[in-house]
Amino acid sequence: MRYRHRHRHGRKDGPGPLLSMEEEQRLEEYLETLWTLMEEGKDQVEKVKEALGESEASHLLLSLMENNWIRIEGERLRFEPEGEKLASQIVRRHRLAERLLHDVLDMGPEQVEDDACRFEHILSSDATESICTFLGHPQTCPHGKPIPPGPCCQKFTKEVVPLVRPLSDLPVGQAGTITFITPKYRSRLHQLSSLGVIPGTSVRLKQRHPSYVIQVGETTIALDADLARNIFVRASG
Repeated sequence: MRYRHRHRHGRKDGPGPLLSMEEEQRLEEYLETLWTLMEEGKDQVEKVKEALGESEASHLLLSLMENNWIRIEGERLRFEPEGEKLASQIVRRHRLAERLLHDVLDMGPEQVEDDACRFEHILSSDATESICTFLGHPQTCPHGKPIPPGPCCQKFTKEVVPLVRPLSDLPVGQAGTITFITPKYRSRLHQLSSLGVIPGTSVRLKQRHPSYVIQVGETTIALDADLARNIFVRASG
């Protein structure tokens, strides 16, 4: 894991309205770095110094403590509630950006890091939730690290999951709204997106054999059985 500082684009809803863009970017970087270190079990002051170097670690910890975002208990670091909330949001945006670049734009895991760093800071809360929904509420980034869940994930788990089913399970003639898509190959996601088959789209199953045929608006689209099983819908009237 590389721990380094990168130039970021500022955001309106960052750590605080009184900070300059440069200060905001620096503090967001510090929060993200510390979250990642603590995920790896490096929650001791000495471990952070080993990872970042004495001078950089001291500056990071002092800056975060001055904002009341972390505290030190003995030799262990702990997030304060507000610091944990902010760090979680920053990490969530970054890892969803990685997922979007990897899954939709077909970029490799090693390519997405720097672009995700820039992209994450132009994402509003609404855009973040929309991307998460579009991607089917992924649980990990392309590197296998967990994506902190957001409000859309909690709502999805409580309200939508019990009501969704694969498109292949719909009776012929039944309509539904696509909630998420989990194709095995990214090229399939590109193909479906170009046809307007994305989360939030209303579809109606027209036939099952020899292939599945759905109606999207005035357009009919044929799907193979494997793809129909990976499109999940919430049935409607």
